[in-house]
Amino acid sequence: MQLKLETCIAPIFVLIWSTGFVIARMAMPYVEPATFLFWRFAGVLMAMAALSLVWKIDWPSRTQIAHIAIAGLLLQFGYLLGVWFAVRLGMAAGLVAIIVGLQPIITAWFAAWVSEKVSPRQWIGLGFGFAGVALVVLEKISFAHIPILSYILAFAALLSITFGTLYQKKYCPVFDLRAGSSIQFGASAILCFACMYFFESGVMVWNVPVIGALLWAIFPLSIGSISLLFMMIRKGAATKVTSLLYLTPPTTALMAWLLFDEPFNVMMAAGLALTMTGVVLVNARQANSVATIAE
Repeated sequence: MQLKLETCIAPIFVLIWSTGFVIARMAMPYVEPATFLFWRFAGVLMAMAALSLVWKIDWPSRTQIAHIAIAGLLLQFGYLLGVWFAVRLGMAAGLVAIIVGLQPIITAWFAAWVSEKVSPRQWIGLGFGFAGVALVVLEKISFAHIPILSYILAFAALLSITFGTLYQKKYCPVFDLRAGSSIQFGASAILCFACMYFFESGVMVWNVPVIGALLWAIFPLSIGSISLLFMMIRKGAATKVTSLLYLTPPTTALMAWLLFDEPFNVMMAAGLALTMTGVVLVNARQANSVATIAE
């Protein structure tokens, strides 16, 4: 039964997770990033409130709530805002997915912060990962003008999710995933509202791409992926999720090629292969770490 769960649900989870970059590409021409993310987080909170009537949620202590909120601001607000602004400024969905796909490598690089040693194999993986991203970026520059600010925002998103992961692992490694998600989305919604109010127009063009992207972001991407991850962790399949998450950048690149005709040539494929090789080398013996997300 567990094999069936891993075989069926884990790939579906990765496919849904990979669409996050695609919906950014779909919605960004019609709405500003913080405005969209505010409505997304608010929608998730309303859905979670309704589901809490069915789910029995174990809420953490006040101290843990504060730690979970800080981790959430890095993992949700900082990461997603950086990704969405990068896409809005012209970065391809496939490229931003490859850049933030370095997150497992960067996390291992900063692992000393949580008293972990980085092995020689992991340092080699780090080199592979950065070489792969550099190859893709150089290839993109050759035929597409992408503002430097877009690259800065993409790497800021990478650092945000990296330090959010480390912070969560250090200060709040175990919590009810549903309660933690509510806390993290709530804190992120507040900051997104502030950004929307002070720095954006707050206008959304309520057309089919925006409504479709918003509904997908709220239900399959946020509620759905969280629920699937919770099920797999409960059934002990978290290590399977870790290995499959390495497939997110290539899956996103393929989706962007099919849906938006984003270029994906041999050089970019080679860079992607280098990056994924680096991620596998870095995480070859760290698969069990995902199990600490929730109990």
